[in-house]
Amino acid sequence: MTNSVSGGLAASLYAKPQPFPAIVVGGLIVGVLDLTYAILVYSPQKPILIPQTIASGVLGMRSFSGGVQAAALGVVLHFVIALGAAIVYYLASRKLAFLVHHAVTFGLIYGALVYLFMHLVVLPLSAVPHRDMPLIYKACEFVEHWFCVWLSYRSLRPALFALNDLLTSLQPLPVF
Repeated sequence: MTNSVSGGLAASLYAKPQPFPAIVVGGLIVGVLDLTYAILVYSPQKPILIPQTIASGVLGMRSFSGGVQAAALGVVLHFVIALGAAIVYYLASRKLAFLVHHAVTFGLIYGALVYLFMHLVVLPLSAVPHRDMPLIYKACEFVEHWFCVWLSYRSLRPALFALNDLLTSLQPLPVF
C-alpha cells in the first residue's frame, strides 16, 4: 500500500512542470554570474561601482554619490532583469515547443537577443552615462551572456523537460 501511494505521489510530482523554482534558480544563476563577470572585468578594485552603474539607469549620475543604497538598488534591478529574462524564456517555451526541444540552441540565441535588447534598447533609453566600449569588451560580454544562459538552462531544464512531457502527453482535440 505504501509503495503505491508513494509511487502515485512521485508520478504526480513529475506530471506537472514546476516552473517557479527553476525560473528563480535560473534567474539567480544568470544574475550572480553576470554581476560577478562585470565586477571582475570592469571594476575589481572598487566593486560597488558596478551596481551603482546599474542603478544609474534610473538615478543617473546621482547613483555614484548614493553609496550603498544606490548599489543595493542596482543589485535589485539587476536581478529583476535576470529573473524577467528567465520568465520570458519559460513563457515563450510554453507556446513555442521548439524552445523546449532545442533548449540549448535557442537558449544561446536567446542570450544573444537579451544582450542585444539590453545594449540597443534598454541602455540607450536609460539614464546611464553613455561611453564607448572597446570591441573586445563587447565581444566578451556577448559570449558571457551565452555562457550565463547556458548555465541557467541547466537549472531550467527539469521544468522544460516536464513541460515537454506534458505537451507530448496531451491528446489532440477531436475535430467536429
